[in-house]
Amino acid sequence: MEARMKSPANSDVFTAIKHLNKAVHAGGADPLLLELVHLRASQINGCAPCVFAGIGSAKKRGETDQRLHNVVAWRETPFFTDEERAALALTEAATRIQDGAPGVTDEIWAAAAAHFDENQLSAIILEIALTNFFNRINHTVREQAGKTW
Repeated sequence: MEARMKSPANSDVFTAIKHLNKAVHAGGADPLLLELVHLRASQINGCAPCVFAGIGSAKKRGETDQRLHNVVAWRETPFFTDEERAALALTEAATRIQDGAPGVTDEIWAAAAAHFDENQLSAIILEIALTNFFNRINHTVREQAGKTW
């Protein structure tokens, strides 16, 4: 499969994305947690370039191979904290909003709110939304894994 476009965004879009990323990281959520959120949403959406980039970015922040290999099965492993589990559950619920999916239930929200303040929750939600944004663009233009931006 080949990419359909060399670059699907113009410089104004890249500037806006930089500002959104800055806002995400100013929210006080652990940057490594945000990497896990990005990776999990990208796995759900089958976005190879974002999975590739997310793993590389998480490893640069010190994440272990063991945990990275198990993000996809986080519920069945002992490798994640309660805080990380709450963020990953929120990620899955917010990403899987297709017809008939329950979305973010009160239970999922309450678990996340028990671990994060509003600024951190805002950062996590924005990271989920941005990841889904990138995943959809990458699917549309058939972006390939292995690129660095």
